[in-house]
Amino acid sequence: MYHNTTRPSSPETPNLGPSNPGPSNLGPTNAAVSSNERGQATAEYALVMLAAAAIAGLLLAWAASTGSIDRLLDAVIDTIIDQTG
Repeated sequence: MYHNTTRPSSPETPNLGPSNPGPSNLGPTNAAVSSNERGQATAEYALVMLAAAAIAGLLLAWAASTGSIDRLLDAVIDTIIDQTG
């Protein structure tokens, strides 16, 4: 439980906790995180990005092999021509 020592408590202003609830009150700071944990977070981020790129590549390969991209672009261009002409 927080005890507020910087702000007086009165019936008009209830004691709501620390007067400056900044990042230091929300959890461990970067200084508290070891360098191994920062490296682990970087590695996890890299793996997530690699997986996202792989899924995007597979999706593009599938779309190109089925001709979906050509049909989509043709539909978009036809719609633009119909609306302008």
